Amino acid sequence: MSDLFFEVGTRLDNDQPGKHGRTGVIHTPHGDIATPAFIPVATKATVKTLTPEQIRETGAQAILSNAYHLYLQPGPEIVDEAGGVAAFENWHGPTYTDSGGFQVMSLGVGFKKVLAMDVANLTKEDVRAAKKERLAKVDEDGVDFKSVIDGSAHRFTPEVSMQIQHHLGADIMFAFDELTTLVDSRAYQEESLVRTTRWAQRCLDEHHRLTLARPDKPKQSLWGVVQGAQYEDLRCKATRDLVSLSDAAEAQGKRGFGGFGIGGALEKENLGTIVGWVCDELPQHKPRHLLGISEPDDLFTAIEAGADTFDCVAPTRLGRRGGVYTLDGRLNLTNARFKRDFKGIDEEFGGYVSQNYSRAYIHHLLKAKEFLAGTLCTMHNLAFMVGLVDNIRAAIQAGDYEAYRDEFLGRYYQGTRAV
Repeated sequence: MSDLFFEVGTRLDNDQPGKHGRTGVIHTPHGDIATPAFIPVATKATVKTLTPEQIRETGAQAILSNAYHLYLQPGPEIVDEAGGVAAFENWHGPTYTDSGGFQVMSLGVGFKKVLAMDVANLTKEDVRAAKKERLAKVDEDGVDFKSVIDGSAHRFTPEVSMQIQHHLGADIMFAFDELTTLVDSRAYQEESLVRTTRWAQRCLDEHHRLTLARPDKPKQSLWGVVQGAQYEDLRCKATRDLVSLSDAAEAQGKRGFGGFGIGGALEKENLGTIVGWVCDELPQHKPRHLLGISEPDDLFTAIEAGADTFDCVAPTRLGRRGGVYTLDGRLNLTNARFKRDFKGIDEEFGGYVSQNYSRAYIHHLLKAKEFLAGTLCTMHNLAFMVGLVDNIRAAIQAGDYEAYRDEFLGRYYQGTRAV
């Protein structure tokens, strides 16, 4: 029994292992998501600096909110009373929530988020931080942690994460898993993986119980999360174990995993390889979400390997600091050379911001520390990322994906080197 329907569309013409690129449509109670799709992050039930109407203007089809932060503030019961996260934030479209597992671990330990993508740049301080006493304490049952707001003590278990996410009411939610890092030992990765699989079963059981207990609510889809760091055997084992759990649940008439998330520690250069390992083992009729990627080359790599949707805070975080994407690379509009540049950010790419505001005006806003600067740069960056993935989807459907990829990446990274 599944809580959503995924319709596979055009496949990339490649039968090699690890190559699973395709288009499709995820049908949810709050609307459809054409895939591949970039999902903006609305951490605290808001994409920072943007209204929901402005998010829609970027072409975004769905947004992802964070269970950890909404648990701490305003509380999942408040969101439930409002009619769920979509109604609460006036989005009224498909929504995702993550389990809170990443934030419980990463914020509790104090890791920089870049750790998951770039182990080569780890400092000695990063390694020492990984070995120091953790503010998040993991045991077989769950995790004790301290709030980043006021230091108060809290505990997440698989059951608690499911209860929170059912209150939040997103169409798609993720099983509670343990975040590991690239500085954890192989032995710890193995131990953690077994624990995460046991937690996945508990999530399935609690999801089924809560769905039956709340029959008046729109059906939510629970997705398993594949861990295993950069080890092929661990990634494959984790995937097979999750698929087996899901199949067993569905054979009993219960709710299995509606899709699968790919998370955990990995280096950027191994992204496509790891996603490919996982997708080699996953069923074709269920969607896959890659948690937390940001750069254009990552998007192409992930899509070719089989990812259907992905999220990242990078476009919004970059925008609030004056960084913007263009077809010719990334720009920093705080630079003095934009003081008298009256062109749009990227007039060829287009979009609301490029059509209505100049680089010079946004440069002025940034220097004057006006909030509107963050709004305009964020809106442009989301439109750029959403539009890029829309173009990739269209190229796959038209049969000219490789030509589009090579043209875009050649121009974008040549421009980035020139900036």
